[in-house]
This record gives sequence, structure tokens and C-alpha cells, in this order.
Amino acid sequence: MRSTRFFFLAIVALVVTVFSGSCRAQSQPSAQPQAQTQVQSQSTPAAPQPVAPNYALAGVRYDYRWETYGGFAYSHFNAGPNLLQGANLGGFDIQGARFFTSRWAAAANVRGYYGTSGVVPNPYNIKGPFVSEYMFLVGPEYRGPSNEHGSITLHALVGGAYGNFEHDIGNVPPGALGLFSNQLAFGMAVGGSIDLNRSPRLAFRISPDATFTDFGSAGLKDQFAISVGLVYRLGKGLK
Repeated sequence: MRSTRFFFLAIVALVVTVFSGSCRAQSQPSAQPQAQTQVQSQSTPAAPQPVAPNYALAGVRYDYRWETYGGFAYSHFNAGPNLLQGANLGGFDIQGARFFTSRWAAAANVRGYYGTSGVVPNPYNIKGPFVSEYMFLVGPEYRGPSNEHGSITLHALVGGAYGNFEHDIGNVPPGALGLFSNQLAFGMAVGGSIDLNRSPRLAFRISPDATFTDFGSAGLKDQFAISVGLVYRLGKGLK
């Protein structure tokens, strides 16, 4: 459950970062007339300074049919049912979403995580073997608060997770090291993303998730994952 708490804290931090920034940007013009009034009362009137418009974000809208995403990913993963030392894995996160309205979309997601894992003390002198996990997920996506600066999207994705835990252990039984056996299991990712717009079509994305897998004897395990990368919007506008 600790990873789930990290997930919610990350979501709150991302929301505060984007929308507090946009609120400051919107509140700045209101302070300008007060400053000009004080100057006028003390000296000769000063000509107002022109504010350059932000042409890069002027055309941001949320009516594209498709969004594609690719980025670098991290996951804190338990490669065995009772291992005290988790595995810190790095990899990739690729997603495509088809929007049917400006809010709702169907998403498909592929993730790959790679790294080494701790094991229990063993007579084989095996320490830190290589492990990997792949997730193949689909599900609904909902776009929440949005403006020209950024948007927040929530998703609930389900599918399969394939874990490879025997790559480096030869003929040693994985159970003797506290590892799972290689298998395809249930996988799920519940979370969201925050997109920081860089142009009408391009955005920088930060996407934290609580991921769940069921590799057998341990039951459903919750983990923390996050990825960062780029979103590109394409397709004709929604009607």
C-alpha cells in the first residue's frame, strides 16, 4: 500500500504544479492597473508596456482524434512473493489513444521494465539476477481539467503482464531464490497523466500509476510506476 500512497501524492503534486502556475499567469494582468495607478499619482503617467502574446500556445485545443505517447519509465517491482528487497526497474512506456469526444477515449498501452532483483540467501551464490516485466493493457481514458497550459487525464487499464525471472539463474529453481516462475499473469494500471503543452500538438507528459499484478502465490500485488515523455496529437478535429 506504500506505493499506492506515493501514487496519490504524485498526482496531487502534479495538479498543484500546473494549475497554480496557470492561476498566477491569469492573475498577473490584474496587478498591472494598480501599479499604473500608483505611478500616475506620484509622477507623470507612464505608457503601459505591451505584453507579447504566447503564440506557441495560442492554438491549443482538445479536439484531436488521436494521441500518441512515448517515454522513459520506472517501476518499483517485487519479483518474488516474499522478497524484502524490491527491484528498481527502468524501461519504456508507449501508448495510443483514440478520442471519441473531447473527454473520453479508448487507450492501448505497452510497457517494458528491466533491471536486477534481490533474492533470498541461497547456496548457489546468486545475487541480483536480471528480471523483466512487460505489460499489455487497454481501457478507458478521461480528460479532466484542461487549459492552454496543460491538461490532466485519468485512466484505468487492464490486461496482461509477462514476467521473466529465470533469465540469469540457469537450472536453479526460481523458488529457491524467492523468485516467481516465468509466467503470463493479470495486470492493471490505475492512474493518470499531466500534459504540459509545448505547442498545439506537442506536450510533455508525466504519468504516475499504481500498477497491480498477480503472479500466483503472492496474490494481487500493488506497485508504483511513473514515466515521462512526449505526447503528439494528430487527426482531424472532433465535431
